[in-house]
Amino acid sequence: MVGDSSKRLRRRRHEEAAAWLLRNRDDRLGLPDDKLSFQAWLDRDPENRRAYELAEQTMGDAHSAIKSDPTLRDFDPKAASSGSKPIVILLLAAGLASSSFFMLDGPMRLQADVISGIGEMPVVSLPDGSTAQLNSSSAVAYHYEAGRRTVQLLRGQAYFTVAPDSRRPFVVEAGRGSITALGTEFDVQLRSGATDVVVTEHAVSIEAADSPSSRTRLGEGEAARYDDRGDVKILGPVDPMVATAWRRGQLVVDEAPLSFVVSELNRHFSGRIVILGDTLAHRRVSGTLAVTDIPATLDFIRHALGVTVTRLGPLIVLRSAT
Repeated sequence: MVGDSSKRLRRRRHEEAAAWLLRNRDDRLGLPDDKLSFQAWLDRDPENRRAYELAEQTMGDAHSAIKSDPTLRDFDPKAASSGSKPIVILLLAAGLASSSFFMLDGPMRLQADVISGIGEMPVVSLPDGSTAQLNSSSAVAYHYEAGRRTVQLLRGQAYFTVAPDSRRPFVVEAGRGSITALGTEFDVQLRSGATDVVVTEHAVSIEAADSPSSRTRLGEGEAARYDDRGDVKILGPVDPMVATAWRRGQLVVDEAPLSFVVSELNRHFSGRIVILGDTLAHRRVSGTLAVTDIPATLDFIRHALGVTVTRLGPLIVLRSAT
């Protein structure tokens, strides 16, 4: 379709604009050939210049947000803690890592069609009548062609309810693989180095990027995980209500590491929760947690694991009490 080709071209142009902007801001555009290449890219198409101006505006919006937020503008890591060197180091690292462009999610905003904000779990209507419910802090892009409907899960997690169309398969691309709907409803979550798939109705076919000739069928009530090497592992039967508890603002865990729980909480928290020490990060947590109620969940963790919870402006630090 012409519209989908135009959308892909626009997304690629925005990605190129973001790359040029970050390169320019990093003072690495010093060689004459680089400057000529940049100018040639701007002159190649008026839309290139407009895309670059949009990226610059995004960068400017980020700077304005920092200046207008007293917590971010005035936060003093030296005053936050006088006796905890690791906390100060974390604060300094967080400050160095949070460039203004990335604070407002600039690169993802230039790639995605839909982004859910912190604490948001919107249901998105797709062009064919299918729907995708995004977990908090998630992002998708989609393009439809004559013979295929494709949705890219760029970040986070989404639950798909697929409208039938025998002429056009519905395919979700996520991580190093893709999931083709053979029915109606399934859940996909991007993890660090892996992708989890849960089928709640009918079935899907999983195809790893490095093994296009090998497909794994996943039936209703089953879960699977494929990693960045293309290995697909069936995780066995699951309770769909537990697997999709996030849609109700809950996280159901059974002996899950604290690091996993905190990563899920960070989806719903406007600051950042960090864990001091690998030992604490690997402590296990069980229960049904309300991820939309951060104070209550942190209080549960504090009592269950005997940890100290320290809030320092936009940062919450968890550390062993002993």
